[in-house]
Amino acid sequence: MDEALLRSLTPGVLAVLVRRGADFAAAEDAVQDALVEAVRVWPADPPRDAKGWLVTAAWRKFLDQARSETARRRRENLVEEEPEPGPAPAADDTLQLYFLCAHPSLTPSSAVALTLRAVGGLTTRQIAQAYLVPEATMAQRISRAKRTVSGVRFDQPGDVATVLRVLYLVFNEGYSGDVDLAAEAIRLTRQLAAAIDHPEVAGLLALMLLHHARRAGRTAPDGSLVPLAEQDRGRWDTRMIAEGVAILQAALARDRLGEFQAQAAIAALHADAPAAEETDWVQIVEWYDELGRLTDNPVVRLNRAVAVGEADGPRAGLAALAELDTSLPRHTAVAAHLHERDGDLATAARLYAEAAQKAPSLAERQHLTRQAARLNALLRG
Repeated sequence: MDEALLRSLTPGVLAVLVRRGADFAAAEDAVQDALVEAVRVWPADPPRDAKGWLVTAAWRKFLDQARSETARRRRENLVEEEPEPGPAPAADDTLQLYFLCAHPSLTPSSAVALTLRAVGGLTTRQIAQAYLVPEATMAQRISRAKRTVSGVRFDQPGDVATVLRVLYLVFNEGYSGDVDLAAEAIRLTRQLAAAIDHPEVAGLLALMLLHHARRAGRTAPDGSLVPLAEQDRGRWDTRMIAEGVAILQAALARDRLGEFQAQAAIAALHADAPAAEETDWVQIVEWYDELGRLTDNPVVRLNRAVAVGEADGPRAGLAALAELDTSLPRHTAVAAHLHERDGDLATAARLYAEAAQKAPSLAERQHLTRQAARLNALLRG
C-alpha cells in the first residue's frame, strides 16, 4: 500500500466533498473512512483511478453518516450528484482547501491550527510546539475550530495572511517530519505567487527557497545535525539561492516590507557569505530589529540575541538574552552557545546537557549531547 499516494490524494478528495455541500467535520470523517477502506481493499484489487475511487467511496461514506431527518432529506438531493465512475479531474485542490480552511468564521490562529491538522498532516503536538502552547491547549483549539465550522458552507475563502502563516509553519515542520512537507509547501507557495501579486507571498517563497537551498548541508552522512557555521557551503544549491535572492529583491523594491521579506533578507545574508566568518552580522542584527518591530515575536528576539553575540561579542549577546523569558524553546541552548563563546566552558557544558533534555527532536537532542560531551572532554583534559 502506497501511503504517500494516499496522503497526497487526501486534500483533493476532501475539497471535492466540501464543494459538494458536506460540512468540514463530516467530510473529514468520511475521507478518513474511505482511506481505511482503501487500505483494506487496494492490496487485492487496486483501482485504475485512485482519486476517483476515493472520491466515490468518501462521498458514499458521507451520505451514510447523514442520519437525521434533515440530513436524509438533503441526502436525497445530493445523491444525484454522486461522482460517475471514471477518471477524476487532475486539478490540484490543495491550495484551494488551504483557503477554505481559513474561513472568516474562525480566528486566524484557529484557522491555522485547523488547516495544519486537517490538510497539512501535522500532529497536534507539532502544532502546539510551533505555537509555544501545551498540547492539551492546542487540542482544545482545534476541537473548537471544528465545531465552529461544522455545518458552515465553505463558500467564503479566508485571507492570504492566514494561508501564508499555514504554509510557513508547514514548511518549518518539513525539516523534522517523515513526509517532505517542505517541498510541498514550496510547491503550493509557487502556485500562490503565480496567482497573487503580493510582496509577502513573494517574500515567503524567497524565504523558503533560501532555507531549502541549504538543506543538503544541514546533516552529516550519519544523519547528525551540522550547525550553520560548520556546514559545507559547497553543498548548498546556488541556483536556488540565486532564485530566492532575485524574488526577494523584486519584493523589497516595492517598499511594502513584511515579516516574511525581513526573514528572507536575513536568510539571504547567510547564503551570501562565502564563509561563516564573513557573515555580515551587523546587518543581520538590523534586520532582526526590523522583524521585531513587525512581529513582536519572542523567538525573533531570541534569534536576535545570537546575532548580537556574533556582531558585538558574547557578553552583549548574553545581555540581550537576559531580557527574555527563560522558558522560551531553545533559550538554554542559546545560553550554552554564548557562554562557550565567552570562554565559560563549565557553564556551557552544563547548559548544553540541560538543553538536550528539552530538545524537541532526537537529532537536536543528540547534537546538544555531543556538544556537552565535547566541552566536558576539554575540561577534563
